Amino acid sequence: MNSILSDALDIRYVKLHFTVRFNEESNLPRYKTSAIRGGMGEMLLRANCIRNRECDNCDFFSECIVQRTMYSQFDNKPAFVTTGDSVGYVVECEDYHKRYNANDTLSFSLILFGKTIVYFNQYMQALYALGVNGIGKEHATFQIVSVTNSKGVPILNGYDIFMEKYEVCSLRDYVEWRLGKVNHESNLEIKFPFLTSIKYEGEVIKSFSIEAIIRALKRRLYILDCFEEKNCKDAYDYSYDVPNLISEESTEDFLERYSTRKDKRMRLRGIYGNVKVTAVSKDLLAILLAGEIIHIGKNTSMGFGRMTVKDIVNAHSID
Repeated sequence: MNSILSDALDIRYVKLHFTVRFNEESNLPRYKTSAIRGGMGEMLLRANCIRNRECDNCDFFSECIVQRTMYSQFDNKPAFVTTGDSVGYVVECEDYHKRYNANDTLSFSLILFGKTIVYFNQYMQALYALGVNGIGKEHATFQIVSVTNSKGVPILNGYDIFMEKYEVCSLRDYVEWRLGKVNHESNLEIKFPFLTSIKYEGEVIKSFSIEAIIRALKRRLYILDCFEEKNCKDAYDYSYDVPNLISEESTEDFLERYSTRKDKRMRLRGIYGNVKVTAVSKDLLAILLAGEIIHIGKNTSMGFGRMTVKDIVNAHSID
């Protein structure tokens, strides 16, 4: 990797894997990330808000733990970031079952970036409270049965949390590890197993474009670099040779959610599928592999924009 890109990948993150067990029969939506994210936010508000949720007029806004965790604030906010969606965390869940019996389990992941890493116990307490109060329309209650770090090492035993196992990782180290698994001189398959919403040249894409993917990756990296209070604009401006498209498959779908802040139901649209391209440079492969952690496009906090990469010859993916 060139030094510009290496500096841009100097982003801290923690990836935690949760398994919960349901206490009774329940129905949940196909896409559960919104329910998990919204449930965490609601539990944090119940535990911490002292101004009746009137955020716009709150005299404690700058110190609010909910703002620091669910709507992470920039000290150096990029001019093109206009929404209130947080860049500080990502919820991943690719269990698409809808019906669960008592004692069935559900697994999901929580990725924390930069400054939000220090708030792990806030997220943990929120998820514990969500289990007691219930998730989804039926308020399905659950118990957290395991939490492991990115290496699969448990950090939870009953009510005890082992912070010495709380592994803070570097995106640069992850990319360097993955570069040893994927051959950039081979054709690549990039999978998008979850909904992805990318705006490119003024329009939300309806099929996958490698140009749009590269643009979204550069943008997301720059946002996270700003969140880490770094100046890596050169990496954002860096140009890559665009590989040729071999094939593309995409399916449109949507996630329905209720926004407490806006007091209305919302339908978030996206596409999932895969794209195959010809060989790429090592630097371009590096940012594609970074996408496996950071996600791209809109609504990343709800798991949108997840991607995995493998070379078609060796098929070393993280699936």
